[in-house]
Amino acid sequence: MKSRRHLPRPQLGKRVLAPDFKKITVEDIKEYETKYKGSEEERADVIQAYLDFEGDMDTIMESVVLAGIDDEPRFRDIIKKAIKKKEVPAYDAFVKEAKKKRDQRKKRAHDEALEAEAMRKDIGLGSGEDDLKALIQKRQQDREKEVDSFMAQLEAKYCKNTKKGGQKSTAPKKGKK
Repeated sequence: MKSRRHLPRPQLGKRVLAPDFKKITVEDIKEYETKYKGSEEERADVIQAYLDFEGDMDTIMESVVLAGIDDEPRFRDIIKKAIKKKEVPAYDAFVKEAKKKRDQRKKRAHDEALEAEAMRKDIGLGSGEDDLKALIQKRQQDREKEVDSFMAQLEAKYCKNTKKGGQKSTAPKKGKK
């Protein structure tokens, strides 16, 4: 194998910046979700979040991987069992949480879902993986155009003396005699 120093520049960039990783698909995420939910790993994550955030369910729900509002009853059950077994302390934020706060959390999750759906429609993203690829490619092309424009502006600003061949000015410098 050639050393990195002797690889042509594009190959070097690809080798260093884009190592060979397995492409993650929507199916991979769904498969992981089915393995994770209800597992001992999820239980440990819920308990750790409970301890980290001292029983604040809003923050617990935001921090646990793949957690949705539908998972809250299951999380509450996990935490209640851990409290009963004296594995974790009974924080007031959890034990004395008002029903109003739970209802607000559910409403917020519902509103966020509606907003996400509206944004998906606004940006023209369908439900398929190909739509996401097309959107990413379009944004990448837009970024390339922005970089090209930026470079052109820099060239115009700093490369004005290209016709003169970079000759030094014969005008005396200010402040020197």
